[in-house]
Amino acid sequence: MTATSEYTTVRSEVDLLAEVACIWEVGSRKPGNVYPGVSFPDTSAVDFILSAAAIRGLFRFPGSSGTGWLIKRAVEETRAAVGKNTNLGIIILLAPLANAFSPPLEFRPAVAKELVELTTDDARFVFEAIRLASPGGLGDAPEQDVREEPTVTLLEAMKLAADRDMVAQQYANGFADVFDFGLPAFLNAFERFGCVEAAIIDSQLCWLAKYPDSLIARKRGIAVAVEVQQRAKEVQALGGIATPEGRRAGVALDKHLRYDGNKLNPGTTADLITACLFVALRENKVLPSAPFRWNSPDWL
Repeated sequence: MTATSEYTTVRSEVDLLAEVACIWEVGSRKPGNVYPGVSFPDTSAVDFILSAAAIRGLFRFPGSSGTGWLIKRAVEETRAAVGKNTNLGIIILLAPLANAFSPPLEFRPAVAKELVELTTDDARFVFEAIRLASPGGLGDAPEQDVREEPTVTLLEAMKLAADRDMVAQQYANGFADVFDFGLPAFLNAFERFGCVEAAIIDSQLCWLAKYPDSLIARKRGIAVAVEVQQRAKEVQALGGIATPEGRRAGVALDKHLRYDGNKLNPGTTADLITACLFVALRENKVLPSAPFRWNSPDWL
């Protein structure tokens, strides 16, 4: 099989890989997040699963439509399916990754090419999508506010927001945090634990320990986000989920994140993990059929 035909085979599976990444993320018992059996007052794991199913068709022919249009349509399909914002950050991250189809380029250079080719029309579609989704903690921006008509490309708009939002930062840095940090963290944990769920939980703790969560920062302020970061570091210092002490600390972290009406939900971290899962699947580092469930009696 030639490199081009391999690329075409992967391209035809992008919709499946996007859905699998979304389902794996919500199916994992991560501190502070929704997962099967644990809901927020207005959102359940079923909402996330339905959202994943709703957007899959849009990813069936990657590259056939612009990234901005794809983001807007995915938000519309999600609203039609569940009537709320469950996946805006995921959609914004997955769209350019899915549209990165430029053989004979390898995947990462193709992602970089997709980003630099984004247009002002892409920005307009994404601004419309954000207004429709109305994400929690959305404030005013000093430049290129989403409530106004954009005058720059989507990449330029994301660069303006990169210092306050980790999703925007991925556009600005070519998904460097995903490729260079999140993906290795997940793959290393998958090798150690032998199942997807444990690898996702472990990589979530790695993300939280390294970066203050953008959603927490928007809702509660950067000081609170940094406090959560410190708590995650303490879990890691005790061995993370690999040790009984680390698991006890992780369970305590989960309780802390939920104590105030789930306002400490690390939602941006969950979005970034989904992007890492998609890349791992897209690069055939892990298969959809990989063992999933982590059998640990002293976890959530």
